[in-house]
Amino acid sequence: MWRSCLQLMCEICIEDIPSHEATRMDCGHCFCNSCWTEHFVVKINEGQSKRIRCMAHKCNSICDEAVVRTLLSRKHPDMAEKYERFLLESYIEDNKRVKWCPSTPHCGNAIRVEDDEPCEVECSCGLQFCFSCLSEAHSPCSCLMWELWAKKCRDESETVNWITVHTKPCPKCHKPVEKNGGCNLVSCICGQAFCWLCGGATGREHTWSSIAGHSCGRYKEQEKTAERAKRDLYRYMHYHNRYKAHTDSFKLESKLKETIQGKIAISEEKDSTLRDYSWVNNGLARLFRSRRVLSYSYAFAFYMFGDELFKEEMTEAQREIKQNLFEDQQQQLEANVEKLSKILEEPFETFSDDKVMEIRMQIINLSTITDKLCQKMYECIENDLLGSLHLGMHSIAPYKSKGIERASELSVCWSNKANNTGVTAELDRPSGSGSSDDSGCSSRKRARKESVGGGFFDLNLPAEFVDRN
Repeated sequence: MWRSCLQLMCEICIEDIPSHEATRMDCGHCFCNSCWTEHFVVKINEGQSKRIRCMAHKCNSICDEAVVRTLLSRKHPDMAEKYERFLLESYIEDNKRVKWCPSTPHCGNAIRVEDDEPCEVECSCGLQFCFSCLSEAHSPCSCLMWELWAKKCRDESETVNWITVHTKPCPKCHKPVEKNGGCNLVSCICGQAFCWLCGGATGREHTWSSIAGHSCGRYKEQEKTAERAKRDLYRYMHYHNRYKAHTDSFKLESKLKETIQGKIAISEEKDSTLRDYSWVNNGLARLFRSRRVLSYSYAFAFYMFGDELFKEEMTEAQREIKQNLFEDQQQQLEANVEKLSKILEEPFETFSDDKVMEIRMQIINLSTITDKLCQKMYECIENDLLGSLHLGMHSIAPYKSKGIERASELSVCWSNKANNTGVTAELDRPSGSGSSDDSGCSSRKRARKESVGGGFFDLNLPAEFVDRN
């Protein structure tokens, strides 16, 4: 950007202006600040942000973002704020390592990860989600497995399966009819009598063993179809019931936190030698993480050992061996999770010191065991189950012993009204990420990345959003 000390004529508005009221872009074209500003306003209202071109005829040069920001902020601060918001949105849309938090209502936070590996993140608003598909955190299920499972649980397909298994259509009005007695001659509410075995219309005369003038002992394909639907329904019910049972247990155990804090407060008031009760909170956190893994493992098993995704990938013998291996580990994890849940519900605030020490050791040991079992299950899934498949589309987020990592928070502030924009809200800044001016906004320096749990996630922003020196 260059300004002379002479008068010059703006070729857009044909006005003579002082040089300090004109701006020259990198392409060499120089116009008055008013024309530049109005040009920027028009382009931003059209939805452009990153690639606003010079307004000279047939010039395809892109205007410097710092110049756009500076000129807009003088006369149109609201438009400058809109421009910054467009920059942020276009950056996030163009960068596969940065995504908006899918919270509802939207918290306004964007999260960036360091690499392209599957991962689960926790936003500063508290929402935990899969970074790949933006659904709830669902490991050890792959994204495709979870999409299919969520749809299966949400749709009415299983209701249709139940109707297929337990009812027969009336041959006259075609409404589903459920049999409520032992006789195979059934009657629809429309008055039509028909054979329950084959569905054929009949008269009403019959004996204990047969219907008059009717025989249907020959095999028909629809009977085979009904048996298959019945088998599929029972298989789905097996996995769904266990998935829902552990999900419900997780919700109920979430209420334990307040109860346990009350127990700890009572214990600390007692005249006891025990003062550190962190083992209780650590055990509760381990219970939550293990219960979540156990719940989603049933959705994983439904697709891993079914015919929907991997029918051509394994023989029946291979499927049986792998299913036994997985279910053995699942069973061990389930048993220890239930033990940990039971012990955490004990009224330890009423126990003697010796009894409390005994419970302490049990909780610590069970927490260690469940952590190791979760690790083994993930290793089995990644190496022995999914790792042996030819299809590489079923990657899962790795197991984290300390739980899903929380994104670190970095300041984002465009103006004093930044929190009202509905885009990335101003966040608490980690120490050392820059100073603040009197308005409470971050300085013009680029915020440095802070490490949290190995420095995996952050809410850092690209250089486009920081004013250039």
